[in-house]
Amino acid sequence: MQSIDLLVFPKWLVPIEPEGVALVEHAMAIRDGRIVDILPAAFARQTYNARDTLELPEHAVMPGLINGHTHSAMALMRGLADDLPLMDWLGNHIWPAEAAVVSRAFCVDGVRLACAEMIRGGTTCFNDMYFFPDATAEVAAAVGMRATIGLLLIDFPTAWAADADEYIRKGLDVYEHQIRRQPLLRAAFAPHAPYTVSDAPLLKIRALATEMGLPIHMHVHETADEVDQALASPDGRRPLARLAALDLLGPDFIAVHMTQLSDEEIAECGRLGLTIAHCPESNLKLASGIAPIARLIAAGANVMVGTDGAASNNDLDMLAELRTAALLAKGSSGDPRAVPAATALKLATLNGAKALGLDAEIGSLTIGKSADFIAIDLSHASTTPVYDVVSTLAYAVGRDQVSDVFVAGRALMRNRQLLTLDEPAILAKAAEWRERIANR
Repeated sequence: MQSIDLLVFPKWLVPIEPEGVALVEHAMAIRDGRIVDILPAAFARQTYNARDTLELPEHAVMPGLINGHTHSAMALMRGLADDLPLMDWLGNHIWPAEAAVVSRAFCVDGVRLACAEMIRGGTTCFNDMYFFPDATAEVAAAVGMRATIGLLLIDFPTAWAADADEYIRKGLDVYEHQIRRQPLLRAAFAPHAPYTVSDAPLLKIRALATEMGLPIHMHVHETADEVDQALASPDGRRPLARLAALDLLGPDFIAVHMTQLSDEEIAECGRLGLTIAHCPESNLKLASGIAPIARLIAAGANVMVGTDGAASNNDLDMLAELRTAALLAKGSSGDPRAVPAATALKLATLNGAKALGLDAEIGSLTIGKSADFIAIDLSHASTTPVYDVVSTLAYAVGRDQVSDVFVAGRALMRNRQLLTLDEPAILAKAAEWRERIANR
């Protein structure tokens, strides 16, 4: 018998590739953090001698969820300013609060809180954009989560940097001295939005992204007001047209939100191979609009799902997010076949991996890939009976049913117990920050 580290025996194995497939009574063999075999359970018991075994008789195992867009440290601002339009929410509430309290310590504690929530909900990888990316990188590496760390860029001064040149310089330093040294971390350039970043820094980012092979991650066409203000400006162009003229758009560009698109822009997104990070619950809550993801997918764009930050969502629940994405696509298009269950799961797994340049490593359970996977207990009343496990995962599962979470073969949660985070200490810190923020 061959010696391996872990054998996983779920009732259902949902690999994502091929799309819509569910394997029954199969096992997954893991050695050195990678999937070495997927085979019928009876054969697995005869073939492998495992140091550890995970028996999951009522569970589905699937790839870990990939949160395609979030501001993780903002978990500490959950519910701070609700039921407001985007620019009122940002300009009159969030930005002033950030100016008063955001620091490296804030980001460390906020990212720890976010990681605890994300792991409990089955997220194993997140694409982040926030101040003090060094803090996010430090926490993600310590926790054992996979992350793409956004190297933030804004024209105006904040606690992190004074001007565009300093944002770029400090971001490159974080990349060189922290991110490159951690096997689970990647980086993306993260200019905030067209209305907060001018042309000259964007041209620098394009040159650096091309040279370094890093993606660009940016809020674009989030609201009708954003587009209207761009048209009324001296430039007079829609934001996407301006970004295209700066040569920002291409397969390495992640456009977040994209709720305001013309027919021509949808076709252009497909032609250029853009990724759209769809954040349906945040967009609905802020009444920003609805991204036409069924049409974007049909046009050839890559669409992934993200939660946005907990300050605008107000949670980091990717299972809820992928369900909302599927249902919203059906309702807004008038077609119940728009974004079916198998596609919804793909939006939160393989499509996210593709956007982050990680699809050879994660996003599906196939031999040779990293063992980033989650187990979901389907014995609950809310998910019984199971006729189609793919449909059940897309439309019925709640995050409280996630029992086990692994990244690169390492357990971050087993039987609902977090293994790499001190949850009571995290909650105590969050309570301290709540007092500081409320009394600022």
